[in-house]
Amino acid sequence: MPDLSRLLSPRSVVIVGASPTPGALGNSVLRNLERHGYAGDIHLINPKRDDIDGRPCLKSIDALPHGVDAAVLAIPGPAVLGAVQALAARGVGAAIIFSAGFAEGGEEGLAAQAEVARIAAEHGMVVEGPNCLGMVNYAAGVPLTFVETPVLDLAGKPAVGIVSQSGAMAVVLGTTLMAKGLGITVSVSTGNEAASGVEDYVEHLLGDPATPAIAMIVEQFRKPARFLALAEKARAAGKHIVLLHPGTSSAARESAATHTGAMAGNWQLMKAKVERAGVVLVDSLEALGDVVELAVRAKPVRRGGTAVLTESGAFKALTLDLAERIGLDLPAMDGATAEAMRASIPDFIPVSNPMDLTAQALVDPDLYRRTLIPLLEDANFAALVFGIIQTDPATCARKFPAIIDAVTALKPEKPVIFAGIDDGAEVPAEYIDGLRAIGVPYFPSPDRAFRALRQLGKLAERDFATAEAAPVALDLPSGVIPEYRAKQLLGPVGIPFPAGGFAASVDEAKASAAKVGYPVAIKAQSAELSHKSDAGGVILNIADDAALDAAWERLYGNVAAYDAAIALDGAQVEAMGKRGVELIIGARNDPEWGPVILAGFGGVTAELLHDVRLLPHDLTHAAICAELRALKQGALLDGYRGSPALDVDAVARLIAGLGRVLAGTPSIREIDLNPVVVYPKGEGVVALDALILAE
Repeated sequence: MPDLSRLLSPRSVVIVGASPTPGALGNSVLRNLERHGYAGDIHLINPKRDDIDGRPCLKSIDALPHGVDAAVLAIPGPAVLGAVQALAARGVGAAIIFSAGFAEGGEEGLAAQAEVARIAAEHGMVVEGPNCLGMVNYAAGVPLTFVETPVLDLAGKPAVGIVSQSGAMAVVLGTTLMAKGLGITVSVSTGNEAASGVEDYVEHLLGDPATPAIAMIVEQFRKPARFLALAEKARAAGKHIVLLHPGTSSAARESAATHTGAMAGNWQLMKAKVERAGVVLVDSLEALGDVVELAVRAKPVRRGGTAVLTESGAFKALTLDLAERIGLDLPAMDGATAEAMRASIPDFIPVSNPMDLTAQALVDPDLYRRTLIPLLEDANFAALVFGIIQTDPATCARKFPAIIDAVTALKPEKPVIFAGIDDGAEVPAEYIDGLRAIGVPYFPSPDRAFRALRQLGKLAERDFATAEAAPVALDLPSGVIPEYRAKQLLGPVGIPFPAGGFAASVDEAKASAAKVGYPVAIKAQSAELSHKSDAGGVILNIADDAALDAAWERLYGNVAAYDAAIALDGAQVEAMGKRGVELIIGARNDPEWGPVILAGFGGVTAELLHDVRLLPHDLTHAAICAELRALKQGALLDGYRGSPALDVDAVARLIAGLGRVLAGTPSIREIDLNPVVVYPKGEGVVALDALILAE
């Protein structure tokens, strides 16, 4: 990728399609540059005018001096391709294309966009767009957008970089962050990404020490592997990436089925991968702004519980309810903390978490400071939230200064958050500014504060350790690999299957049955028969040789009646096993996102509850067990209502084995083990079926 500095920090700019008409795109870009006091050279191109407001106009791109850094194309779509070619010929380093009607507009537009990409690659040009709103480098005072852009003073403000495919959402998010008193270093809308994408701008911002966090709105990652590598780099550097990615609705997901590829929709796969890399994934614009603010304004959120100081018994109960729903840990105040708290508060206030301070602070404002001290000293509490009733300016004047003074004096090393219980109360701006100045985020609603805190808390709780076992490379043919071959390949790497084997004839089947002992099951085997049960290709509980003769004949007859074109290789003969709890476990090497494993409860609830989780392939044993217990029916694994605890360790070993195979055999597209039966603790697990799809 060429150096983005010619786009993001240009020393010279040309507006192709400059206009004197207020509201016209070219005019709006010029007004933005003038408002920001842009000090570089500004060239205007308009074949119908000699000047615009005293600035001279060139008649064509060919008249430009060689080597202008950045061009803004405020022209209709049909003229864009010729303009890009002309700009490249004049050595222009970057171009922003506002026009739509390219890849999103059909075959002709797609071809034009591809040609833009070709020209950019050939000439080392950075192209932003098409179909974008441009970019703003607030730190350098370069607004190359037609949206009216305010001048920001970033001095002393925590700052954020914005990278969004949607231009409109980039503007909306920028407005949200500015309203929170945050700075923005760079805001980029990438649009159709003909020749530069979100990954390029993330990489640039990772190298910017003034940008501790990146807020992203992405509908599709075009280079997922590169983004994951950048996200891991950000995590290692202590920078937050907070992502809003649409796609959770039923209309955006693939149909639920017991087939791995269908149950693992694209959004779920993306989620598993980006969270593993250290990204914080949020589900709304509101949450995006809230989490970003908490990440850049407050002290780092660490693993641990939260303490809540409030002024209402009813709100205390509501907080306990919400904390349970979102998984926010509210540890009890006990030991030395409880003793110190007891000594700091009136007798009529019970020590608890959340703690209801009642209205006592109105007459004793120092109560906020006294109760804050033991909570800041207690290592069980990683964060503290003030849930305060604001009411009116007079009430605020009794509370805010005391809280601000307490935090200022105590200099906490853990996050302290202010949440107003009564959203809409008239709160003087000086108090909100005062909180923010000392690193205390102000939230207009406690729910938003708790949810943002929980999102960053989840990041702190993640186990980023990787399994140390070596990858396993399998030599596979392309296409569907039937059950018997899949079991022959996977068995030696630790995937447990029922006792038995493949038989090409009924005599071989009898020999296998004699070895494992009756009763047995036989299953038809062919690469063309992925769903054996649909074809009557599975016969269970065969008691003896005579029954096996009859079953063999019936098996072949069933498959022939189902599809006469299917030629069977033979049958898999296996001992009948005891009943257990059915799981579904599968694996994918996604062409874009890489290896991932699906695990969940199977049987009749698989489609109804969709109780599955997508796991990174390289999790440690402990992390796999934790993921399994996080399933909706996870309580069943450790025993429920008298049922025995199940062998979770054996399931984790099976999943780890699949992960090693995926890592070592990139030609695998998919592995399905369905069902997998897990037995009581210490009795293991067995995969009853297996199928591999390789390329």
